[in-house]
Amino acid sequence: MTMPSSRFMPIAGLLAALLAGPAISLAAPATPLPPIESFFERPAFGGAILSPSARYLAARTGQPGGHDYLVVIDLVANEGKKVAGFKDADIGDFQWVNDDRLVFNATDKTLPPGHVDVAPGLYAVGRDGKGFVQLAQRTGQSFVSARPTVGQRELLPWHTFMLHQSGAQDSESIYVRSPQYDDRGELRYVDLLSLNTVTGRAQKVPRPGAVYAWLLDHKGEPRIAMTHEKDITTVFYRDPANAEWRKLVSYQDYSESDEGFAPLGFAPDGRLFVVAHNGKDTTAVHTFNFTTNKIDPEPVVAAAGYDFAGSLVTDSRKLLGVHYQTDAASSIWFDPDMKALQQAVDKALPGTINMISVAARAQQPWVLVRSFSDVTPSTYVLFNAKTNALNLVGSSHPAIDSRQMGQQDAVRYKARDGLEIPALLTLPKGGGKNLPLVVLVHGGPWVRGETWGWSSQSQFLASRGYAVLEPEFRGSTGFGWSHFKASFKQWGLAMQDDLADAARWAIAQGVADPKRICIAGASYGGYATLMGLIKDPDLFKCGVDWVGVTDINLMYNDTWYSHSDATDDWKKYGMPRLIGDQVKDAAQLKATSPLEQASRIKQPVLLAYGGVDRRVPIFHGRKFYDAIKETNKQVEWIEYPQEGHGWSLAKNNIDFWTRVENFLDKNIGKGAGQE
Repeated sequence: MTMPSSRFMPIAGLLAALLAGPAISLAAPATPLPPIESFFERPAFGGAILSPSARYLAARTGQPGGHDYLVVIDLVANEGKKVAGFKDADIGDFQWVNDDRLVFNATDKTLPPGHVDVAPGLYAVGRDGKGFVQLAQRTGQSFVSARPTVGQRELLPWHTFMLHQSGAQDSESIYVRSPQYDDRGELRYVDLLSLNTVTGRAQKVPRPGAVYAWLLDHKGEPRIAMTHEKDITTVFYRDPANAEWRKLVSYQDYSESDEGFAPLGFAPDGRLFVVAHNGKDTTAVHTFNFTTNKIDPEPVVAAAGYDFAGSLVTDSRKLLGVHYQTDAASSIWFDPDMKALQQAVDKALPGTINMISVAARAQQPWVLVRSFSDVTPSTYVLFNAKTNALNLVGSSHPAIDSRQMGQQDAVRYKARDGLEIPALLTLPKGGGKNLPLVVLVHGGPWVRGETWGWSSQSQFLASRGYAVLEPEFRGSTGFGWSHFKASFKQWGLAMQDDLADAARWAIAQGVADPKRICIAGASYGGYATLMGLIKDPDLFKCGVDWVGVTDINLMYNDTWYSHSDATDDWKKYGMPRLIGDQVKDAAQLKATSPLEQASRIKQPVLLAYGGVDRRVPIFHGRKFYDAIKETNKQVEWIEYPQEGHGWSLAKNNIDFWTRVENFLDKNIGKGAGQE
C-alpha cells in the first residue's frame, strides 16, 4: 500500500523520532521466506486514539527491546511529546478523559502470566506531561517506578479498572469499574465508581443487585446495568427523572428468547439501541421503547444470515452509523457526510477495508482509519477530511510484506446433515492444488472464529506452503440461533463431524492432498484436534493441540492442586445444557473423552500447555500425555511453565510456531516421509 504525500511529517516518523528509534515502515524488503519473527514478534506500535477535539493523537509506542511509552501528537503544530512512561514497565491500556487529560494503566510485556503478581494500577496525566497522579493501588511486588501522587490521599484498591467506554469526555472525571470477589476468587458483582482523575476522589454508583456489566448513556452517565443470578440475566434501566433503577427484561441464558436483548449503546438523542432476535433466527439492531418497555419491531440494521456483531459510531451530536461484521468487517453510514468520507478514504486506500473512527467533538478535520486486508495487517492512518491527505501512524506488524502473503477467501460447505458451514480458506501465495492442508479449529467453542483479514497464524502457515481451512462449525456464534443450538451436547459428535466434512470438502475441491492433512487448534480447538485423530484416523495424519481440553469431566472436577476459572453457575447451569450432564450423559462424556481413548491415537501429536493456565489447567495436558505416551512414541510435549491460556510472550510464540513448522514439515510438508 503506497501512501500519498502529505504536507505533514508522517506521524510514524514523528513517533520514532521522539524515541530516537527507526520509523515504522509499511513493509520490509522482500525475502525468500518471511521470517517467523515478523508474524509473532510483539511490535513497538501499540495503537492510537484521537482526542475529543481531533486536535491531538495519543499513541503507545516504544523501541524494539525497550518499554512502551505514552506519546501525544499535536496535529496542528505537528509536534509530539512523551507524556508518560516508566523505566521498569510498559504503558498498558489508555484513553482520553477530556481533550487535556488521559488515563492509563501499566503492564510489563516481558513477563508471562506466572510472573505477573501485580494488578495494572491506574494513572492519569495531562497531554503536556504535567499533572501525573496515581489513582489505584498495585498488588504484589510493584515493578512501576515511584512517582508523586496527590498528597497523602488513599489510593483506590488494586481491583480498579478502566471501563473502556468513552463517557462524556468533557470533565476531569471518568467512570471506572471495581469487581468484587468472594473468598474462592469468584466474581460477586462489579461496582461502578465516578472518579476524578485530578483529585483521585471517587463516588460509588448505587447498584440494582449483583451487577456484572454497565453501560453509559449519550451524556456519559450510567444508564444500563445487567445482573446475573443462576441462569437468569436481568437488564435494568436508571430513569434520568428520579435516578431509580427499574427492570426492563429478564431472560434465561442459553435459550432463544423473543424478549431478551443485549444493550448496544445510546445515541446522542437518547435512544437506546439493542441487539435482539425478536422472533428471527438471527439477531439485528433495534431501538428500545421505554414507554412500552418493548423492542421496536422494525430492525435498524440487519444482515441476512448473520447475527449483528458490531458497534454504534456516534459523535456528540448524532448517530453517524455502525461498524459491523459479516464475513468481513464493514460500515453502514446514516450520515451523508460520513458516507462521502468513506468513499474518499476508500479511493485513497484501495484494496483494503478501511474502518473510520471519529472524535466526539471534532474541531479539526482528522479521522483515524484502521486499514487492512487479507494480505495487509492492520495499519493506522490519519485522514484529513478537508484535503484528503493521508498520514501514516503505525502498523501492527510492520515487517510483514503483503507481496509475500497468501489469498484468503470466505467459503461455505455442507455438513453431512445438510447444515451449511461458513469457513475461511487461506492459500499460499500463488494458490495451488493438491496442497498439504491444516484444518485450524478455533477455541470457545461458542464464539466467532476469525473474520476475513490478515491473521498471523493462518498467514504464517500459508507462507510455509500450507492451505489453511478455518471452519465456523456448529456452535460458532454470529450465524443465527439454529447454527448455535445445533451444537448443544455435540462435543465430539456433530461438531466434530463438521471438521471432518471441512477436510473432505477441501479434498473434493482439489485444494487438499488427502494424504497430507493435519488438524490443529487451541482450547476447544485442542479438544477437537484430539477427537479428530480418534474419530477420523484415515483423514487426519497428525495433530497439534495447545492448551486443549482432554476430558470433559476434568472441566467439572477441580483438584486441590489445580483448578479452573469456571464459575459454579456455569458448571451447574451452562455446561449440563450445552456440553453434557455428568450423571445423565455419563456414557456420552466418556465416549467423547480424548483421555479415555488416548490409546487409539497412533498419529504424530504435538502437545503444548501453560503451567499457570486457569481456563484449561495443565493437568489436562499432563494426564493425557501420560496416557498417550504408553502407546504412541510420536508425541512431542512442550510446557511453558509461566504461561497461561495461550502464549503472551513473543519468544514463546516464536518458539512454539517454530516447533509447529518443524512438526508439520516432518509429517505433511516437504520433509514428510523422509525418515
